[in-house]
Amino acid sequence: MIKMESLARRRLLILSSHINPPAEILRPVSPLLASTSASEKGEKDNYSRSDCVFCNIIRGEAPALKVYEDDECLCILDTNPLCHGHSLIIPKRHFSSLDATPPAIIGAMCSKVPLISNAVMKATGCDAFNLLVNNGASAGQVVFHTHIHIIPRKAHDCLWASESLRRRPLTLDKEAAHLAKCIRENFTSSNNLEAIKGQASSLMGSYRER
Repeated sequence: MIKMESLARRRLLILSSHINPPAEILRPVSPLLASTSASEKGEKDNYSRSDCVFCNIIRGEAPALKVYEDDECLCILDTNPLCHGHSLIIPKRHFSSLDATPPAIIGAMCSKVPLISNAVMKATGCDAFNLLVNNGASAGQVVFHTHIHIIPRKAHDCLWASESLRRRPLTLDKEAAHLAKCIRENFTSSNNLEAIKGQASSLMGSYRER
């Protein structure tokens, strides 16, 4: 209990939020089968971990309020929400971060965003939402199992302190050009990039066939 409270406090501090709605009553989700196939990187990976709270939820061994489920992913209400209706889309297989998650899994998760976000907004009376991924500890990731936050919003809700910060336009100078060049040069490899492009094309082809 102390550990969970500590994680929640850390998360709220990193996300610069001071909203603390009352906790919802929880119930167990239905047990689900975990996959044990190899990852797309060709490395062996345990797709379900006993020390991961999301894996425990997926197996039905930990409580959560489930709002959506299909073969690839699950959506639950966040147990430490930033606001009313804060939800999480979680892949059923364990990947520690977004960059470790196969593009096909990310695509499956993102394809459900319009459906789930619309339902969340209607249920909460909101007219907008933030789509958020905390990738890595420095970015506020607390549970190291890839997940996407859907955070319903209303005008003037003052959820993000950063929204009041004044943004400065990008200066199109040599420094900015050098940054763009460095980013392009730091793609992992041309082979991986081509593989990602190929998977994206396959996903688009599948979408058009529907």
